Amino acid sequence: MSSSITNVFEAGNYTTQLLMADSYSHTQYVPPPKSLLIATPIEGGEFPLLLFLHGYLMYNSFYSQLIQHVASHGFIVIAPQLYEVAGPDINDDIYYVVAITNWLSRGLSKILPPNIIPNLEKLALGGHSRGGKTTFAIALGKLNITTDLKFSAIIGVDPIDGIDTGIQTYPHILTYVPHSFNFEMPTLVFGSGLGDVKKNLLLPPCSPKGVNHENFFNECNKPSWHFVAEDYGHNDMMDDDTNYNGVKGRLSYCFCKNGESRKPMRIFVGGVMTAFLKAYIVGDNVDLLAIRDKNVSVPLKMKFDYIV
Repeated sequence: MSSSITNVFEAGNYTTQLLMADSYSHTQYVPPPKSLLIATPIEGGEFPLLLFLHGYLMYNSFYSQLIQHVASHGFIVIAPQLYEVAGPDINDDIYYVVAITNWLSRGLSKILPPNIIPNLEKLALGGHSRGGKTTFAIALGKLNITTDLKFSAIIGVDPIDGIDTGIQTYPHILTYVPHSFNFEMPTLVFGSGLGDVKKNLLLPPCSPKGVNHENFFNECNKPSWHFVAEDYGHNDMMDDDTNYNGVKGRLSYCFCKNGESRKPMRIFVGGVMTAFLKAYIVGDNVDLLAIRDKNVSVPLKMKFDYIV
């Protein structure tokens, strides 16, 4: 176990690569239920896993820099493309994430380079926006389906449970009862300070008060951490250039209030995620405590709370 602080807001010691695994490929031994984007170290070894879910109508490729940041610190990050068009409920999302999780033990090692060994006993689940809601839905056992593998930690990046107070999408996650989430996993919740601000008079906020990160954290049990990037928006952890996927790339900028640039938010989210995963998946809490105690430089103005 490490006993020294590393700067988790900088790239880690591992060189990373991005791999694509298509659900329709006939060349793979066991193709995944949905196409995957995988960020992995290239240096040989055994690594913990993070399954990371994209936001509503977004592409997994929009998070390529974020997941590579985490991977550079010694993790394998798997980002499925759950859908391209979807309705308001997340039932299908839940079923596909469970199917992907169950596939990991059968198919992941066939896709990774032979010198990269996934540690399936050290597995975390996270997601952004709608993906964050889906993450909590699975942790809560919604739809009464379970995974073959056990998740050890949960991450919600600006999760939202609907479009406004009292208008939750199905299945509902929030109960508005403090500490009511009945799962025993450490949780990390991110919030965006500009997420509940309208981009203009015609558009609703992307992370409305009453169904956003504040409410999710309020229902978490210990240990749980809540970090808010005060001057950044709901999508500001994505890549700078998402326009290579056309209209949806432009949408990542159009609907939500944005900060001045995405890089500070992206490395903030990547760094805190890394510190959290090291603490609760690897067993090394030095970096997370360094952020808490302000012993490491943080790339933006933040506020945080925690229950441990």
